[in-house]
Order: sequence, then structure tokens, then C-alpha cells
Amino acid sequence: MTLRAGLLGGAIALGLSGCGAVYTSPKVAEQAGSTNVRVLAVSGESVLLANRAPYNPRTLPAIFSSTTGSNGALRGAGALPSAPFSPEVRPSDLDLRPPPSVSPGPYEIGVGDVLIIASPSGSSTVEELSGLLAAQNRRQGYTVQDDGAITIPDIGRISVAGLTLGEAEAEVFDILVQKQVEPSFSIEVSEFNSQRVSVGGAVGNPAVLPITLIPLTLEQALAAAGGITLEDQDFASVRLYRDGTLYQIPLKDFYASDRYLNARLLDGDSIFVDTEYNLERAEAYFEQQIRVAEFRQISRVQALNELQTEVSLRRAQADEARANFQVRLDTGAVKRDYVYLAGEVKAQARYPLPFEQQASLADALFDGAGGVPTQTGDLSQIYVLRASTNPREFGAVTAWHLNAKNAANLVLASRFELRPDDIIFVAEQPVTKWSRVIQQITPSLITSSVGAVTN
Repeated sequence: MTLRAGLLGGAIALGLSGCGAVYTSPKVAEQAGSTNVRVLAVSGESVLLANRAPYNPRTLPAIFSSTTGSNGALRGAGALPSAPFSPEVRPSDLDLRPPPSVSPGPYEIGVGDVLIIASPSGSSTVEELSGLLAAQNRRQGYTVQDDGAITIPDIGRISVAGLTLGEAEAEVFDILVQKQVEPSFSIEVSEFNSQRVSVGGAVGNPAVLPITLIPLTLEQALAAAGGITLEDQDFASVRLYRDGTLYQIPLKDFYASDRYLNARLLDGDSIFVDTEYNLERAEAYFEQQIRVAEFRQISRVQALNELQTEVSLRRAQADEARANFQVRLDTGAVKRDYVYLAGEVKAQARYPLPFEQQASLADALFDGAGGVPTQTGDLSQIYVLRASTNPREFGAVTAWHLNAKNAANLVLASRFELRPDDIIFVAEQPVTKWSRVIQQITPSLITSSVGAVTN
């Protein structure tokens, strides 16, 4: 038994004496062969030095930043038909059929309105970052297009149709905040084109009047159209066509009551001053206004359909270009910048640097490598190996050493910016090195021991 024990001990000693040949552990040394290696500790100051290395991240193709919207303006409705005319027939009596009182509420922005976005004098944030203001007068108009949106340079399209001015300001405010632009502005309507009232018949100047922020009354509309021009007003009446209903106010009643003079008008109202009893002339006028409105509506629908078709085609082209780029990226046909992960990480691999932004050491360790296994990896020995680009230094390597044994130092990893071809190396734990030595020599020890015993 003594002889056998001696033989077994000799076999173990022989196996351990050959450990250096069995297992070699990689490490970072100040001098590695013909390569000059300089080890620098990662600190708040040295991070600034490491980040001074010039690098511009690769950019995505322009198709990824382009939009598929359209800046098309409103389409016109073309030439309108001439106003109808029929001979005057005096009535024997006129009935009073006044319109009901209405309260339209705050003005709502509509298609065709022109908005201006104004900021206080001297404001520069909105002007420089979003191009909202004109250079000369700090005001610029934006037309509400067929789809109900306005286009603001560098910001995008914002839907405002159907909103009050206060609601529109809130909508634009939210968009500017999302774009990280400090907003300081107000919205005003410079041209009221979406809500209109037509005035015709026996007036000085038949016209189509816009409804603005100030309520438009029946008296104001007639005055704006040149006033009533009938010589014999005893048989005249003011007729109002609204939503398929015809209202009638004899002229003597109209002037006798403030209720009729101050009657509020709504978008689409048609007013006609006439003396005809059978209403043929007024009916022809109202029919004309209805057809004009239908004609304009059809024109806008066609324009909107064309816009949607154009946007769909542009979106399909953009999707195809982006898909082609993705295929080229997946097959390695697109040039990328990489850093390399080695040592005690969960996955040794190359980590692609992202497009259009910097990547940090923390990004590569926790995203690309999947983290450092604490059972095998030595957190006090994390290195970023970076070769010098100066030909006079003959490829000298700087080893940036991060000691993350103190977890607070991991904050430095999030500030340390990576550069193309950096190598991230994590050394192994001392106990891990010894465990691997044992794993490699154990089979030979068992074989030697069995041979010694049997002999």
C-alpha cells in the first residue's frame, strides 16, 4: 500500500508539473512581444481622453429620414356658373318665417384657412429649429390643405381642421415638445376661407362673405353686400336658405326688430333679397349655391384621392428601398463598424456599432456580450484595447482598464465611447483558471493513478 500511494502521489505531482503546458490563460501585459502596450486606468478624466478619438457614426440612407407626405395646395373649383335671373313678380302678401336663433360657438379651423404662427420679437428657438417664422416680419402663412393639415418645415404635418384656435395651439405645442423644440408662439387666422355666406338678389354688390372670429349677423352681411337696392320695399323680403329649409322675413319686419337684424349666420347660409311671391328667382339662386357647393366638394374629394394615391406610391417606394437596405445589411453587403468581444463574456462575438449614434462600453457589454458572468469573469479586469492610428507609433496599443469590482465604476462604462475595431477583453477569475487546469489534467491523473495501482 505504501508503494502504491507513493506511485499515485508521483503521478499527481507529474501532472501538476505540466500545468503550464496544459492550460494557458490570456491576460493583458504592459509589453506583448513586439507590440508596445500601455495600460491606463479608466477614470472620469481618462474617459474624456479616450472619447477625444475622432469618430463619426455611419449614417442610414436618406430614405430612412424622408416622409411620404405631400405639400400640394388646394385645388380650385374652376369657373362658376352665372347668376340666375327671372322677371320680378310682386306678391300680394308675404308670410313671416324667421330662422331659429343659433349659437355656433368658437370658430373652428377649416380647409382653405390660412394660419400664421407668430412668436414674440427676439425669440430664436422656434425660428432657428423649426423655421416657423419668416425672416422679415416673423410671420408666415400656412394653408390648411385638403386633408385638414398644415405643413411646418422641419416639424411635419399637423392636423388642425375642426379645431378651435386654442385647440390648434395645444396640438402644435404638443408636437413641438415632442420634437424637443421649446415653443413660444401664438396662432392666428390671416385668411378665412373655410366658412362662407353668400348674399345675392337686390343688393348693391352680391358677394360671398367669410365667417371670421367675429360673429356675422344678417344685417352685417347685407351691409357688406352693398345694402338693399329695392325701390319699393313694401313687397320685399329677405330669404335665408339653411340646411334644406327656406326662411323668409318681410323687409318691414326685418327693420322693425333687432332679433332679425342681429340674427347670427352659419357656414353655408345663402341670403337672397327679392320681391317675388312664387320664389322662383330665389329658388334658382339657392339651387345655384347648392350646385356650386357640391361642385367644390367633388373637386376637393378628387384632390384628396389624388393626394392619398400619391402618398401610397411614395410610401411603397420608401418601404421597398428600406427593405432592400435591410437585405443588404443582413447579407453583409453594407459596410459596418464593429468592436470585438473576447474573454470571459457570455458570448464572444463582434458587436456592430449603431448607425447615427455613439455606442458605449456598457452597450457592448450588456447588449452585445450579454453581460459578464460573475462566476468566471473577473470584474476587476475589464479592458478596452485600442490600437493607435498614428503610423509613427507602429501600432501601439492602449489598454483602457476598468476595475468594476466597485460597482460604482460601471457608471464610467456608460460614458466610455467605443471606436471601430476596439477589442473588449474580460479576464478570468483566478479560481476559474485553477478550475480549468484541474479539468484538463484530471483525465491524465486518473489514467496515471490506475496504471500505478495496477502495476
